[in-house]
Amino acid sequence: MMEQSLTVLVSRLLAHRVIPRSDALARRALLDDAFRAELDQRLAAVGLRLVENPYAEHIAVALLPAMTEPVFGSGEAWLNNNLGLPRDGVALLVIVWALIILPKRERQISRVEAGREGQHDMFGAQKPLETGGTVSVGISEDALYADFGKQLGGRTRFAANLGRLVNLGFLNRRNKWLEEGPMLDLMIDYAQLAPRIIEGALADVLGRRQALLQEAAAIAPAVETDNSQVENA
Repeated sequence: MMEQSLTVLVSRLLAHRVIPRSDALARRALLDDAFRAELDQRLAAVGLRLVENPYAEHIAVALLPAMTEPVFGSGEAWLNNNLGLPRDGVALLVIVWALIILPKRERQISRVEAGREGQHDMFGAQKPLETGGTVSVGISEDALYADFGKQLGGRTRFAANLGRLVNLGFLNRRNKWLEEGPMLDLMIDYAQLAPRIIEGALADVLGRRQALLQEAAAIAPAVETDNSQVENA
């Protein structure tokens, strides 16, 4: 029985690319240690690994780190990613990830902490994290273009890269509204990227704020002097 279930699960992962966590076989892979160990072994035999995290609605497969270079090449052949995205496409991917996943993760963590504070049963911590539309909010395509379109190559390049991200499963797109696709919270390492975005963005914002405060402090005496001169006059 396990043999057949493993074969079906691996085949579905390869054929469909992603499977919802709510799927029976996906849940078994996440909860049954023996099943998961055998699944990991089978995937590793062909250079793959299971990709999942408790904050995402889906599971998927990806290359083992050791297989990235043999499969995609190195240097000029590999370039800066293995998805065929140009640089402005990668930049767009990082932007939509920051706009959708960072707020989503904040909501998920906040709700978990709030649940723990008001939780009285001993199994409360084992309840599944909230995912989907209750925590993941989309963004307007027009607003995204207004904020970043010109920096990302203009309307034509922006539309082309947006289409690539949709085709790769990073985004769902309907009526000019962009929502999290099944790959967005799976294929980007939150632990590595989030601190770089948060600390970098906050450092920039705080730096500009400090500069404005210093400028205001420098202007203040002159303003006070001018006011006193007006009053004396």
